[in-house]
Amino acid sequence: MGNSIPIGLLFSRSGPYWAPGQQGFYGALAAIEAVNASGEYPFELVAHDADPEGNTGRYAGLCRDMIRRTGLRHVVGCTTSWSRKEVIPVVEKADALLWYPCVYEGFEASENVVYIAASPNQHLLPLLDYVVPRFGRNAFLTGSNYIWGWEMNRIAREVLHHSGGSVLGERYVPIGDVEIHHIVAEIKAKKPDFILNNLIGPSSYAFLKTYHELGLADPSFASAVRPVLSCNLYEGEGSLLGEAIAGHFTVSCYFQSLRTPANQAFLNAVAGQPGTEQVTSFFAQSYTSVFMIANAIRQAGTDAITEVLAQAKAHPFSAPFGKSIVDARTNHVLMPAHIGRARADGGFDVVFEAGGAIEPDPFLTRSRLGIPGGEALPSAKAPHLRVVQ
Repeated sequence: MGNSIPIGLLFSRSGPYWAPGQQGFYGALAAIEAVNASGEYPFELVAHDADPEGNTGRYAGLCRDMIRRTGLRHVVGCTTSWSRKEVIPVVEKADALLWYPCVYEGFEASENVVYIAASPNQHLLPLLDYVVPRFGRNAFLTGSNYIWGWEMNRIAREVLHHSGGSVLGERYVPIGDVEIHHIVAEIKAKKPDFILNNLIGPSSYAFLKTYHELGLADPSFASAVRPVLSCNLYEGEGSLLGEAIAGHFTVSCYFQSLRTPANQAFLNAVAGQPGTEQVTSFFAQSYTSVFMIANAIRQAGTDAITEVLAQAKAHPFSAPFGKSIVDARTNHVLMPAHIGRARADGGFDVVFEAGGAIEPDPFLTRSRLGIPGGEALPSAKAPHLRVVQ
């Protein structure tokens, strides 16, 4: 192992979902600078970055080029599931590790990916557990027309079915599409108890703004009556929306407003760094990824992925959101679930915290798929089989 260890950063800092991509990039960069400045590591991390600009077709080529050009073995990055799935064959063939710091829809595991973010049993299920008893069981589902939207809405539909609820409508638009009025018109007609928003980027922003206009015209669609739920909307994006996001819910392992010693120490450490005007979970998870890489390399004495992964599974890391360790079975990290209610300034008030970190269950083979106290439909009482490949 040399004194300089290359680390790849693969985030779209421009394009349709630039906001989370930029946060991920800045979080990883801040951690690299902190590692190098600490004097606690017998090596220096050297960042090599590429910006796919939100073009899914560019991710694999850029990742392959970084690995061939620098010999790096660890890549932090990707935002969407499409981009992650494009990169997985590249890192598998090159014997590298992708450290994926973004929330995702589950039903995946790779020996060449470390999932430093929540899967559905760590985000969607706790969010539905909180909201359904308070607002009702009848939902309207929206999503961008790709795997995140499809799978998240499928899981929500299954949970509602097992809880005596129903899906009143389900609509998708292409990534980046802002023609949203037809969806809001259908919501107005069907009057669901809540809306699950699995749109991303500009599509999500357009939907929330249009739905806010409906709430102003008809108070029965105000956020206090029929809220919008999101699993992928955070502080950096909330600041772009103002009043349009106020009162709606999101779930995350991390909010800047968490009142814990670990978070305060983290915020003090990154103060003044680019991207810290509002620190989001994407920033915190990317920051954590780099530190987990650095600690594991120091413990292993090499950056070879087998040894690094073994150390990451053996030694917890004190992340901004609590102790983190890689689950030996799935390569997913144990994560807490915090539910935040948005303010007009783009911040979130944490209204619920799950007790401790939740073990990852990416294939939902061990998780309860019904709301506590919910009355299951008759067909849901039969044995439930799930095919896992």
